[in-house]
Amino acid sequence: TAAGARLMPAVAAVPAQGTTPAAQAPAKPAAPPIIPAVAPIRVLQSAPAKPGGLVPDIKLGSGAKLKPYGFFKTSVVYDTSNQQGNDFPLPGFLGDTGPGGSPEFHLKARGLRIGTNFEWPDIAGSKNLAITGRLEFDFEGNFTRVSNRNISAIRSSQPSIRLAWVRLDNNVSDKTAWWVLLGQDWTPFGSSTLPNLLETTGLGIGFGSLYERNPQVRVGLSHNFGGSRNFTFIPEVAVVLPAFGNLPGNTLTVAVPACAATPCPATTVPVAGVTGVENQLAYGERQGVDSERPEIEGRLVWQFQLDKAKGVAPAQFIVSGMYAKRRPIIIASAVPLCVGCPDDPVDTTDGANTFRTAFPTGAEIESNRYGATAEIQLPTRYVTFLAKYYNGRDLRFWFASQVYTQFNNTIGLTNTATATTIDGTAPGVVFGIDTTGLRSNCQTVPVLAGASTVDVCTAEQFGGRTHGGFVNLGFPLSRIFNADPAGRHAGWTLYLHYGYDAVYARDVRRFSPAGGRGRSDLMAGNIQYKLNQYVTFGYEGSLYRTRAYHGTAFQFPLFRGTPQQAMHDFRSEFATIFTF
Repeated sequence: TAAGARLMPAVAAVPAQGTTPAAQAPAKPAAPPIIPAVAPIRVLQSAPAKPGGLVPDIKLGSGAKLKPYGFFKTSVVYDTSNQQGNDFPLPGFLGDTGPGGSPEFHLKARGLRIGTNFEWPDIAGSKNLAITGRLEFDFEGNFTRVSNRNISAIRSSQPSIRLAWVRLDNNVSDKTAWWVLLGQDWTPFGSSTLPNLLETTGLGIGFGSLYERNPQVRVGLSHNFGGSRNFTFIPEVAVVLPAFGNLPGNTLTVAVPACAATPCPATTVPVAGVTGVENQLAYGERQGVDSERPEIEGRLVWQFQLDKAKGVAPAQFIVSGMYAKRRPIIIASAVPLCVGCPDDPVDTTDGANTFRTAFPTGAEIESNRYGATAEIQLPTRYVTFLAKYYNGRDLRFWFASQVYTQFNNTIGLTNTATATTIDGTAPGVVFGIDTTGLRSNCQTVPVLAGASTVDVCTAEQFGGRTHGGFVNLGFPLSRIFNADPAGRHAGWTLYLHYGYDAVYARDVRRFSPAGGRGRSDLMAGNIQYKLNQYVTFGYEGSLYRTRAYHGTAFQFPLFRGTPQQAMHDFRSEFATIFTF
């Protein structure tokens, strides 16, 4: 042109239609990065899913979205006492240890967890319906037993399912939503609050953590009331598989006393359908599903923003509850003989068949399980406070009740004998003659000597009454000391923990008349350093302690070969966690 040549950039910045460069508002400066507060471990989703809310790493041709995740942890562990030889701690007094208390060294490399989140499009094009799912498994399950792995089984752990569910969220409005979840997920009872510990294989089994995953159908509702604290109320109810963690049995026969009468069988009686521990582990439990009813669980969550500072998660107050039944079954051929029973019309010689006369087709009994929790999660910019308290009966499946199984209440029964249940698990069912006249599940049997009739009963079974909980404190050290969010020292965190689980002394003495573990507690502290978003280093020092109750003869269980009232395990663990 007359003004001379004009240079144009290779990639021109073209203003949007209807605007000019002079009319564009200047770009807002990016918000300065911050070091977040410690976030609670929340395994149960409380906020409803929104359609299109998943940011995927993988998109499928059908429109489905996938976002894989996982971590791998390597730990070096030293225990001053490990009675069972596991690479995770359990309560003490599970058996004698030998003279040294059984100190152990472990190096664990089976802490591999892999999962993926899913989202599927609604083919009807609804803008309110979100269809999501999760599949997760890890390698902290059992070890293979096939011949080509016999020698090397210790380094050949097998994968096991953790979570597998589908969830449908219907967002009725921007404030209210309801959902239904189908599959295996964390249980509404007790699992809302988990401690932040480096030892995750056991995560405080028998030391107050209380958690579980289980097949379920769960329905929930969320309503956001808004306000300055963004208050939200979330109720949920679920029907759940009634699992009890029954102790596998190894016996294939029932021992009975010898007798001279013709109806009296041999000294051992085969129990049809019982194949010992292999049967229990291969086919799963029966006593819960034999109750013919689901377990009912529910929880109520009140969520609000306690601390309005940036990088702080909402606080939650949670209550939950649970109720279930179990039913052990004794088949006819497993009903034991009665030693010293009065003669009856069927067996006029020695009354050995009195129990079988009373229960000619076998026997069934029932027991109840219940529990309730109060849980709280209070994140703030400088400390995150977690706490849980629980109370209930027969909480073995939730890794509480000192992992005791059920016990037989034999008070007021004479001439007792124990029968093996159809699934071969402990404890067996006790038969006896009632001297109180107050028992249920009894049958009246005529006798020929001493009295006109006797009441033949099965003993009631109960799980131990228990209570416990934990307190966990998380400190974002880097935030507290104003570290540079983009610097090398932005990832330091400290956790302090105390957990407690106890069973009533009177119940322990029924479990174990010779004395047994009664209460266990855990004191732990760990410090973690997050090198970047993928790699974390941590060290945890902990004291696992168990105290015993004396038995009916004031004796205590054995530890280091002698009766002891308490035992402890000082545990040190250094871990490297690679997250992806």
